[in-house]
Amino acid sequence: MSTSDWFEDRPILGKLAPEQAAAKLREVGEAAAAQSLEEAATGEAVAYSIKGPGWWPFRDRAWQHTAHTFGHLAPAPPGSDVLSINHAGNIAADETLKNGRIKITLDRLRVADYPGSGMHRVLFDFYAQNQVPGQVEHLHFNATYRVQEGEQAAILGYPIFVGLNVGTEGVAFKCFTVNVSNDADEAFLGFLESDAFKAGLQLATTVQPAIGLFSETALALTKSIAAHNRNVPVQDFYMGLDFSAIPMRARLAEGSYLAVQIPELLQSIWNWSDWGYNPTNGQVVKRDDPAQLVPYNYLVFSISRYEGE
Repeated sequence: MSTSDWFEDRPILGKLAPEQAAAKLREVGEAAAAQSLEEAATGEAVAYSIKGPGWWPFRDRAWQHTAHTFGHLAPAPPGSDVLSINHAGNIAADETLKNGRIKITLDRLRVADYPGSGMHRVLFDFYAQNQVPGQVEHLHFNATYRVQEGEQAAILGYPIFVGLNVGTEGVAFKCFTVNVSNDADEAFLGFLESDAFKAGLQLATTVQPAIGLFSETALALTKSIAAHNRNVPVQDFYMGLDFSAIPMRARLAEGSYLAVQIPELLQSIWNWSDWGYNPTNGQVVKRDDPAQLVPYNYLVFSISRYEGE
């Protein structure tokens, strides 16, 4: 099974047909949005302030989008100046990472607008390729976070993969998030908050059979939870980082990578130079209005050189 097929049978909310999306929204208490979708599906007039092309009768909910834009924040010394963010395809690759090992951490998970309201439990599935000699290991790691609507998870430097092996071609990542509202699933997922999982997936320079079994179990868990009643997949993206100079690809370097879930219409006008990272409060802000935060769901994962044994 290819990496792009792993969650094809568990599509995110923005990829569902109107009737399916409406049913999911009703499960989590989004009655008004569900009714608008049902009316749109039957051809009835929809009174909504914001309309756009396609079947969606509205364009003002962050969870309805399938597109993402990817930025990169380079390493920098401590300071108070707002730091620049560049598109992930507009940076120089770090050739010294070839055939090396890296550490990957989750540094931000912002829930600007997830289906439902109040406190969200977000199941996070992170995939990466571990390129050991003569073989590629397909790795999955699960984590769960409690996040209030309109806020970000209380995490910083959360280890995901520690000692990931990089080949000569770079690395590939895939992220998938599920908004978990099923009471039984919420109780079951408590084990993902244990200290053992908070240490991340510790990797070696050779194939580890136990790691393969762990990854298969993690993938199966995510797919199972995503299919349950009142649980809604929200974000899904794939990102390859390499060492080429091809403009439309993203490049591998140390630093933080931002993945922002935006409307496809915004992709042509989104400009990363309009945004920056304020190190005095740890927020991604609008440069001409530092009080304005990114109004969309996003996550940040960081890559650093592995310094372990």
